[in-house]
Amino acid sequence: MPSDATAVNWTPSGKPFLAADYVNDGKKHLLLAASGSVATIKIPNIIHALSHCPDLSIRLILTSSAHEFLQGQSAEQPTLAEIGRMPNVGGVYLDGDEWSEPWVRGAAILHIEIRRWADLLVVAPLSANSLAKMSLGLADNLLLSVVRAWDTTGLIDGIRKHIIVAPAMNTAMWMHPVTQKHLRILEGEWGMEIAQDGWIEVIRPVQRTLACGDTGNGAMRDWSEIVAVVIQRLDLGNSTA
Repeated sequence: MPSDATAVNWTPSGKPFLAADYVNDGKKHLLLAASGSVATIKIPNIIHALSHCPDLSIRLILTSSAHEFLQGQSAEQPTLAEIGRMPNVGGVYLDGDEWSEPWVRGAAILHIEIRRWADLLVVAPLSANSLAKMSLGLADNLLLSVVRAWDTTGLIDGIRKHIIVAPAMNTAMWMHPVTQKHLRILEGEWGMEIAQDGWIEVIRPVQRTLACGDTGNGAMRDWSEIVAVVIQRLDLGNSTA
């Protein structure tokens, strides 16, 4: 694998990743992502819990900020290379992987191929910054490009697939009025529970003492609860050991 400084790669073989190569692999495809929050350190827990699902394939996207939390600082913060060797993980991607080679006509585009491949996208954690960008349709990194290119109608990929987000941020950020505006877009306009044609599910944060020392709402929901939602949404209940 390439060094963590430039991310892992498109596939363990080093060949360009093509969604079409995995259409008949017999797996459910989970695209797991993390943006810049301390809660990124829970990503290994989520992957480990899902490693017992034999019919599941996982690919991980980290924003540049999220990558800062997974560089081998401690046992709970392994390197990307270590995460890439965990069961069921088929690839780990950073922003640099999007255009690792000069693009030529006919070449695969990573954020499109990953969108085609994924049965479900889970962003845990979703930071305040990425929440704002997502709600406004910005696409200035690999993760947000996937979100922006998501087939929200199902007319392109043949099925409307869902995105689950688990916000995590400082209490003051969570309580900020602009955050509530952004949530109204995700939950009210795009939300699965409210909009008939919605595609977003928000797993709201909880109240506890945060890593920064503040106490209040904004902490990402416990990783085990997120795993339970993934298992239910992908119908993996009968495949866990």
